Amino acid sequence: MIEIQQHGNVAEIRLARPPVNALNMEFLEALIAAHREQVKNKSQAIVISGLDGIFSGGLDVPELLQQSRNAMTVFWDRFFSLNMNLLRSPVPVIAALTGHAPAGGAVLAIHCDYRVAARGDFRIGLNEVQVGLAVPPHILRVLESVVGERTAARLAMTGELIDIDEALRIGLVDELVAPAEVVSRAVDYAAALTRLPPRSMNQTRLNSRQRIFADGVDQEEIRAMTDYWFSDETQAAMQALVASLGKK
Repeated sequence: MIEIQQHGNVAEIRLARPPVNALNMEFLEALIAAHREQVKNKSQAIVISGLDGIFSGGLDVPELLQQSRNAMTVFWDRFFSLNMNLLRSPVPVIAALTGHAPAGGAVLAIHCDYRVAARGDFRIGLNEVQVGLAVPPHILRVLESVVGERTAARLAMTGELIDIDEALRIGLVDELVAPAEVVSRAVDYAAALTRLPPRSMNQTRLNSRQRIFADGVDQEEIRAMTDYWFSDETQAAMQALVASLGKK
């Protein structure tokens, strides 16, 4: 599910769970471990990339619908842990958005320091509301830090998936390049950061996120996500989503 490539002092963590890099418990644990290992191995920056045409399609809904309440509570705990690890990473993390990034894919991306996206007919956004999930407060705060409060509220409230050109205009992604150049450009950007004085650069990165760190993610937020997941509204929306996927 994870492939590691070394580009000098930059490590690339490639998401490799076809067909859409859907997030289940095993995948979350693999991502958490991969980030931890690259930091431990003294990589000075990390790039997270995806498959051709898809960064991540978000949660593995068909699998997660089969899980118990306790299992889903653990899943949300690990999901938040992964994102907080990226946000608090002692080295820069750059998202190489190789294609579509809906829902959990967009959430992963906004927790990174910088987002290089493929130019083309791709979409990104937090469309959780459209499948019956409320966007949790922590993720809203991170989205606000990227695109501003009003735009974040509009995107999250409607669950709109926007095209990649609009994402660039509002700052949801930082630059667009040809699909074949996404990873190399992300690596180049990461490498440029490593040429800066590392202590001052990384401390400034983390200083810019102090407000989000201070709020953190508590157990109440995790329990709330589990409650939403098992609500009648969310279960009905998720079952409809699975049914529609089965017809494709």
